[in-house]
Amino acid sequence: MKIAAIDIGSNAARLLINEVLEPKKGKPEFTKLNLLRIPLRLGMDVFTKGEIGAQREKMVVDSMKVFSDLMKIYGVEHFRACATSAMRDARNGKQIIEQVKKSSGIAIEIISGDEEASLVFENHIAEGLDKDFAYLYVDVGGGSTELTFYENGKLKYKNSFNIGTIRLLNNLVSEDLWKEMREEIRKNINSKKTVVAIGSGGNINKVFSMSKTKDGKPLFLSGLKNTYKELSGLSVEQRMTKHNLREDRADVLVPALEIFTKVMTWSDINKIFVPKISVADGLIHQIYDDLKKKK
Repeated sequence: MKIAAIDIGSNAARLLINEVLEPKKGKPEFTKLNLLRIPLRLGMDVFTKGEIGAQREKMVVDSMKVFSDLMKIYGVEHFRACATSAMRDARNGKQIIEQVKKSSGIAIEIISGDEEASLVFENHIAEGLDKDFAYLYVDVGGGSTELTFYENGKLKYKNSFNIGTIRLLNNLVSEDLWKEMREEIRKNINSKKTVVAIGSGGNINKVFSMSKTKDGKPLFLSGLKNTYKELSGLSVEQRMTKHNLREDRADVLVPALEIFTKVMTWSDINKIFVPKISVADGLIHQIYDDLKKKK
């Protein structure tokens, strides 16, 4: 069975295509066939002007045609397309969604921050985790940050904050918003158990690969602070050259690290695990689980 997920974020759109193999015994195996990322950067328009400009509107429509063609080539049987913070906030979001449906047949759903947070948990990472710890999922995007807190395998708290990398780049995050996040974290993220973080999003994955940390091992808050300090002292061009980064990654890494370090500091978390999970991965798992229930 071939399943695809489309995640249209504030910084980039992703198409993930998986093949799911169902052995007679044991769990299904998810194999990645293709992952295509297009840096649409919708947040650059939406968070400053309130709508998606003509150039980026065309990019969305054209990208979805490409995604539709790729899904046909791979023989995708089931898919879901979701848009997050930028499309939620865009005055012309619904109009663009209608245009995409007409031109490519892809029906885009605008999902809430809460659902976005839940999708990361759909990856079932928690099932393999040590029950002696409590876990805070931190998903940092271009337009928002989703926090989901689990203790003893149960959801204790979840919230979505309009604090994201593209918003920070455009100086659109007020002190009041930071204060609200800090107070929410201090009030809700506490446990008798040690709390560790699980990070998701393209930026923390990039920081993880730059750190040369072995898979399965955590990053530490002190290391994130050092990386933040080092990258903050470089221009975008210098970051691109020194760390072999694309421009659309080099500029958002610093605000992403600012968010991660603040969240970890405020919640007294010292280490963060970075499994390769995303909203798109969560969508794939959700589609599969829904299909199984229907059967």
